[in-house]
Amino acid sequence: MKYIGAHVAAEPELSAAPREAAALGATAFSMFTALESKWRAPDPTPEQCEAFRRACEECGFTPAQILPHAGFLINLASPDKRKLALSRLAFEDEMRRCHLLGLSMLNFHPGATLKKVPDEEALDVIAVGINRALAKVPDVKAVIENTAGQGSNLGWDFAQIARIIDGIEDKSRVGVCIDTCHAFAAGYDLATADGYARCWDEFDKLIGREYLSAMHLNDALRPRGSRIDRHASIGQGEIGVECFRRLLADSRTDNIPLILETPDPMLWRSEITQLYGYSLKQNS
Repeated sequence: MKYIGAHVAAEPELSAAPREAAALGATAFSMFTALESKWRAPDPTPEQCEAFRRACEECGFTPAQILPHAGFLINLASPDKRKLALSRLAFEDEMRRCHLLGLSMLNFHPGATLKKVPDEEALDVIAVGINRALAKVPDVKAVIENTAGQGSNLGWDFAQIARIIDGIEDKSRVGVCIDTCHAFAAGYDLATADGYARCWDEFDKLIGREYLSAMHLNDALRPRGSRIDRHASIGQGEIGVECFRRLLADSRTDNIPLILETPDPMLWRSEITQLYGYSLKQNS
């Protein structure tokens, strides 16, 4: 089963997110559980949690089809002690909100060194922050998103993600979300058949197929290896449509959220239909 959707708004209330996703014809969705630009946010009330769960049930979404996204201020690698502490608290808050809402995953960007500490040291600090959150919040998997490697962002290299996972005490509660644009910008050749195969061979070797928990499906505005994170609509960028045909024919993308973060929301419905078409052709 392919779960395909987009990152939708949870406004004016959290229960709006599953309804918006359903209106797009989606079978998956991503959302922020609070304002992504603030350090702290209140927990949802019991009434809000119940309304969200009821909306998900009515629209046919289970936790396996929902990929909440953490706020962008969080930097679990921050070399600044105060901001590291704030990031860890905010990450724990994000995990707790997911738990209260009955969700089973939280997708997040691992962090950046700001070029003030060695990468290896920062990767170990990220693992410490994840372990702290997992110890405090039950049942929610921490899903590490690969990055484009822009600036000092970590997680662009599969070996870096593998090092973070090595430091996680309960490996059943950590996963990976691969963003196609980020991988391409980081240098992974998803545009050709050989490059696609090599990319996943490296993923399997360094990380392990069992950790793939979700994907962000985005074309790339900039060339491969640019290290610049600029998304494009499906088939309108440097990756090209064949990559997405391959992904929808690939069994590794079964039963995980496949989330569009493409730049034009007006195209999401047609892009979801387009991606489903690739899946149906494969199964016909």
